[in-house]
Amino acid sequence: MNIALIGATGFVGTAVLAELLQRGHQVTALVRDPAKLEARPGLTAVVGDAYDAKAVAATVRDHDAVVSAFNPGWNEAELYDKFLRGATAITQGVEASGVKRLLVIGGAGSLFVAPGVQLVDTPDFASHVPANIVPGARAARDHLTALRGNTQLDWTLLSPPALLAPGERSGKYRVGGEQLLMAGDAPAGITVADLAVAIADEIEQPRHLRARFTVAAPL
Repeated sequence: MNIALIGATGFVGTAVLAELLQRGHQVTALVRDPAKLEARPGLTAVVGDAYDAKAVAATVRDHDAVVSAFNPGWNEAELYDKFLRGATAITQGVEASGVKRLLVIGGAGSLFVAPGVQLVDTPDFASHVPANIVPGARAARDHLTALRGNTQLDWTLLSPPALLAPGERSGKYRVGGEQLLMAGDAPAGITVADLAVAIADEIEQPRHLRARFTVAAPL
């Protein structure tokens, strides 16, 4: 497939890029600084601004799917506003391009831990997550709310589990829906390499169109 990837130099995006290329897909990466990406077979780097819907549209046009691992950076000032501004521009750009398939990597904060209660709104979240990250988690939750009303795109949002860490690729994961996945009494986790496997699987064989799902390491 021809896949456009936004956020290819970030923690998740780097793993997604490696997984897609390993599977033989052609990947176009929208980047501000192409020097951050080493040349690899199947990879085309295009200079562009994820905050510019027109630039996004020009880059992703004629692709089979778009994967967005966009994140302004956890230490960015005005993180909430920048996150939503970029996420909105990406959605608008994909819509304008004519591409229908958009997979967004969201956050764990919007997963539910009780009826009507999302993780990001719990005292445990505020006490365990660094204060600079909380605005980004809230923005990711609000972006999911906006996506739920989008009927133009065949969108999917994948929320990682509470614990996302470096690690080896096992190629295995379990799938959940709207609730935070657990491993016994503790929140579940996954390696970023296996999260990338789930992302690539969903692109190749869509199972969650216009829906959010989550994944975690097998029990």
